[in-house]
This record gives sequence, C-alpha cells and structure tokens, in this order.
Amino acid sequence: MADKEIIKCSFCDKDKQDTNVLIAGINAHICDSCIDQAIGIVEAEKSGKDASELSEHFKLLKPKEIKIHLDKHVIGQDAAKKVLAVAVYNHYKRLMQPLKKEQEVEIEKSNIIMAGETGTGKTLLARTIAKMLNVPFCIADATVLTEAGYVGEDVESILSRLLQVADYDVKAAERGIVFIDEIDKIARKNDNPSITRDVSGEGVQQAMLKLLEGSVVNVPPQGGRKHPEQKMIAVNTANILFICGGAFDGIDSRIGSRLNTQAIGYKKSTDKTIDKQDILQYVAPQDLKSFGLIPELIGRMPILTYLKPLDKKALRAILTKPKNAIIKQYEKLFEMDGITLSFDEQALNLIVEKAIEYKLGARGLRSICEAIMLDAMFDIPSDENKKEKLNISLSYAQEKLNKVSLKKLKAA
Repeated sequence: MADKEIIKCSFCDKDKQDTNVLIAGINAHICDSCIDQAIGIVEAEKSGKDASELSEHFKLLKPKEIKIHLDKHVIGQDAAKKVLAVAVYNHYKRLMQPLKKEQEVEIEKSNIIMAGETGTGKTLLARTIAKMLNVPFCIADATVLTEAGYVGEDVESILSRLLQVADYDVKAAERGIVFIDEIDKIARKNDNPSITRDVSGEGVQQAMLKLLEGSVVNVPPQGGRKHPEQKMIAVNTANILFICGGAFDGIDSRIGSRLNTQAIGYKKSTDKTIDKQDILQYVAPQDLKSFGLIPELIGRMPILTYLKPLDKKALRAILTKPKNAIIKQYEKLFEMDGITLSFDEQALNLIVEKAIEYKLGARGLRSICEAIMLDAMFDIPSDENKKEKLNISLSYAQEKLNKVSLKKLKAA
C-alpha cells in the first residue's frame, strides 16, 4: 500500500500538523505564518512606493529654506515662521519615511494653533507654506460649524473642502494641510452647566477631536445635509496637518491675570519685566483653557505659537516689500492701462498711520488704498487724454480719504 501523501507548505516546508491553517492552491499550499509575512512585505513595498511617490511629488525644503521662502511673502513674525517651518518639515519628513512592520519609534504628527490679532498674517503663512510644498490646502471657517443635527455645517464638511481642492484624490487629500480659521469662536460659552446645549461651542470642539487626532472619517463629498443620498468617502486624517488660528480677543487679560501684571503692592523679586504692549507672546495652554477651549482639543494641538501685533515699521514694509505687495499690485493694474503709478513717501506713511489709528492690521492697508485710488481707477480707463504718469502725493491722499467716511473702515 502506497504511503499517504505528506502535505507541506510550499514556502517554508512545514508539515500540515505544524501549522494552524494550511490553505491549498491549485498546485501549492501556504501556511498562516507565511501569509503574515507576505502581508508585511506587501505593506512595506506599498509604503515605500507611497513615500517615493510623495518625495517625487514635491521637494521638501529644510526649515531655514522654508523660513527664507516665507520671508519673501510675509513680513516679520519670525517666531511663528520658525515654529511653522520646523513643524511642517518634521511632518512631511515623517510622511516620506517608509514604514516598517516593526518600527521601534512611531513619529506622531503635531498640529499647530496660532494666536494673533486680525490682519497679522495667520492665513497668509499657512497658504504660503501649502503653495510652496504643492499639497492640497483648504481654509475652513469654524464660526459656521455646529453639532450634527443642528442648523449649520458638520465638522466633516472641513474634509469635504479638502477633497474638492484635491479633485477627490483621496491619497493627495490625506497628506494635505487644513487651516481652521476663527478657532476661538467655538470656545465654550459658559463654564456653568446649562439646560441648553452649546451646539456651536463645546459641541463642535468635541466633534473635532477625531479629526485632529487621526482617524478614518466618513466624509460626504458634496456636503452631507444637502445630498444625504450620496456615498461616503473614507478619509484617514492621520497624515493631514491641521493649523488652527484665532484672534482670541480678550485673552490678554487672562494672560495678564496669570502673570500678576495687575498686582497691587509689593512685587515678587523673581518677576521678570513683562512687555505689556505684546503680552500675547506669553500665551500658554492654560490661557486657552481659561478662554474656553477644552483640554482634549488643546492636547491635540501641541504646538502653540503667537503672532506679534504689526507696528508701523512692519506695516510700511508690507506695503512695498513682499512679492505680492499691495503697492506693486496697484502699479501692475495701472501698467495694464499704460500708466506709470508712483507714491510719495509721505502718502505711504499716511496709509500706515491710518491703519494703526483704526487697528485695521495688514488687511486694512488695502481698504485705505482702495479709498485713495477709487476715483483714479474709475476715471482714468475712460479718459481719452489720460496722462502717462500718475503720482499719489500726501495732499492727494488726504483729499481722497477726507471724502470717505473712515468710520466705515473702522467698523469693517
């Protein structure tokens, strides 16, 4: 009688009795341990391929190179630039590193929160970095977000915008940058418990936790409430860098209270000299907590930086120095009509002084320039005998600003 055929794994040569599972093919067998090894090899190859594709997609600059690039577009804010440059460099260096099955150290992403007055450059910094890296970038407004089931937008709509920017390429979206503006507007409204739900405050913060931490989120590609019948797209947020920004109006008093700047009587000998003009530089996570952000949300944004209020020198530089400076934009507009536009130094100083007077920040510079240039931009294109040169003097700028109610600019 012929011996019974011995069935073995075709890869590791183990007998059937030495394996947990032995799967039979047409002309071969494979055991469970070989399957596990094969899965690991496939994942490693896939990870290496994704990393190489990512490295080919864009050239990752060093932190100093990133800051030099930011300096060309954003004036000042050296502290925030350094923090952003290091955070972005580490984040994308982590993505370009092929994963190993038994990797000893798993590098986690570090989301960023920026505090600064309006018009100091929070959005511009994030947008400039995204353009430089050539990755999908979207801006979301936290003021319209509410808990699911209430009037407003769901938190998942943030990722819907990112998908739209990435042309619904999920892989590209999963390595993008999301800037969540007005993060301070979802602060907890009151520390005391109430019978009414805080659907646009703490409720939104709770819903944002899963996005920031890194999890697979089912995203409605066209917005969930308007198209409830659509299929969801699964997006893994583990490699999406979230940058949050907010003005945090009133947080200076909380920082001052923590630093005992209002103390009356004797001062501690250990106290350092505190710059009350730029008190935001002392901001700490506990100040955000007292402002109304929940500890879980603060913990998922470990990098905290601030933006300095723009002084006269910075505003003056913003007018003329960056690649997309406001004055350069007006010069280009008039050049299209065959006119050479120039500004006197006194006129530029007047624009800066008005921006500081009404605390309009960098955004206010354009509002003031528009008020000065409105009549010229309206009349000159239709003027048959238009001059080849137009100079904006101090008297001309004052005359045009006097016609406009600057109270409107202040309100804006």
